[in-house]
Amino acid sequence: MITVERSVTVDRPVEAVFGYLSDFETTTAWDPGTVRTTRISGEGGPGTTYQNVSTFNGKQTELEYVVQQLDPNRFFQVRGENKTISALDTMTFQADGDRTTVTYRAEFTLKGLARLAEPFLKAPFKKLGDEAETGLRDTLNKLQG
Repeated sequence: MITVERSVTVDRPVEAVFGYLSDFETTTAWDPGTVRTTRISGEGGPGTTYQNVSTFNGKQTELEYVVQQLDPNRFFQVRGENKTISALDTMTFQADGDRTTVTYRAEFTLKGLARLAEPFLKAPFKKLGDEAETGLRDTLNKLQG
């Protein structure tokens, strides 16, 4: 398993930050690898399904994400799957007055023969995490709060 975790603190209230990030379609704005994310069923709560198309390491891939857990202004978790990878994305939110700290943790489990490539993918996943951290910070700082 490859794990990427980053924390970002922004001068925006937790309600605005959570409301924005718990709509997983917003990944197109802050996740540099995301080409498109489309909600295909549900209203945003547990069981809601999203189709995500991303580019990683020069290749395009599709994952179907399902909202696993949602605790307003505190916790949001989605699981993405395809035949070669499982991704568990967890966001925790900590309010401090009008500031919010978001901790984003992504756990990637490669499947089948793709597992053999794991040692070579740690650096590209770290780069992806660094770019996502920058994207989160820049995008969240532009939110109206």
